[in-house]
Amino acid sequence: MAESPAYPVGLRLTARRTVVLGGGQVAQRRLPALIAAGADILLVSPTATPSVEAMADAGEITWERRRYEHGDLKDAWYALIATSDPDANTAASAEGEAHRVWCVRSDDADAATALTPATGRSAGVTVAVLTTDIHDRDPRRTAAIRDALVEGLSDGTLVARQHRTRTPGVALVGGGPGDPDLITVRGRRLLAEADVVIADRLGPRDLLDELPSHVEVIDAAKIPYGRFMAQEAINNALIEHAKQGKSVVRLKGGDPFVFGRGMEEAQALAEAGISCTVVPGISSSISVPGAAGIPVTHRGVAHEFTVVSGHVAPDDERSLVDWPSLAKLRGTLVILMGVDKIGRIAETLVAHGRAPETPVALIQEGTTAAQRRVDATLSTVAAEVVAHEVKPPAVIVVGDVVNVGPDSPA
Repeated sequence: MAESPAYPVGLRLTARRTVVLGGGQVAQRRLPALIAAGADILLVSPTATPSVEAMADAGEITWERRRYEHGDLKDAWYALIATSDPDANTAASAEGEAHRVWCVRSDDADAATALTPATGRSAGVTVAVLTTDIHDRDPRRTAAIRDALVEGLSDGTLVARQHRTRTPGVALVGGGPGDPDLITVRGRRLLAEADVVIADRLGPRDLLDELPSHVEVIDAAKIPYGRFMAQEAINNALIEHAKQGKSVVRLKGGDPFVFGRGMEEAQALAEAGISCTVVPGISSSISVPGAAGIPVTHRGVAHEFTVVSGHVAPDDERSLVDWPSLAKLRGTLVILMGVDKIGRIAETLVAHGRAPETPVALIQEGTTAAQRRVDATLSTVAAEVVAHEVKPPAVIVVGDVVNVGPDSPA
């Protein structure tokens, strides 16, 4: 009788006996998914890789340190046969056939009663790809198709909109430092599924051009403020659109909670009874220096780094930063929103003990095509900002790490 293509099906293995024969690389790759499926896993193998052994030590699987014996597959629902002994694999496969246990074989797929698809997970679904060509199975092709589907679902380029009623709410999404490729996978997916996007100037603007035409994109800087403060008006806009039953994304630069006023928005949404999801973003405080070749920490140079806001000058009564204490630290100082105050900041740091020759780097428009770096010292940085016309947004790095990387002026 001619062989037919495999019939795809999803196995529910929660608390059901699953036997894995062999503790090598195949088991190491497959066991995490079986553990995640809630299977009651028995591993039979005289040896195991360190990773598999760690799963046993953690109690995620039961490991019997011996070779396969007839009867091991009794009462099993599913078996993964992956020993290095072809005879043992054949015997185990025959036992599985006799007990009607679905068995996958790593050494001979054609002799198995089940096939493992190339699987991946994204956006709340599992993608499983099986070849229909039984005479020319190409695992690399099925894996490539799997990867393309998962990537498309993850980054929003493949949009499968939900048709069931969604719970209206707001997602505070950290868009990263500017390069659209540096937004998180989850952030990009939520952006692709949004009905309304309220975006900051410093968010990854290129991503907005990819949104479908029905998505309403609102520039936060252009929301009418009227009798409200700017932040109050933004909060009200988020609440208003969410109460209309829409899925709203608040797209912010960097991370929502690193000088991004994200918690103010989350609090306003909570008070209004609106559900809120927070999606962390890559903060410019570490990503922009990294993109410019500057590590914020480096062995033997800096064991700590401090991130501060420079939007208020050190001598301003509104400042919450203890600049004298920062001047005494030996590590790296990263200053955000401090371009126009850097002169007074540098003077304050020097006045309280930081050496005037301490290296300083200013990275403007970090991670974007317009990125540029200006190097100085605490004693020269004010003049260099003027001479090179450095404009916000720029991240300022103070410390010896400035001279560590291959692009350093030292």
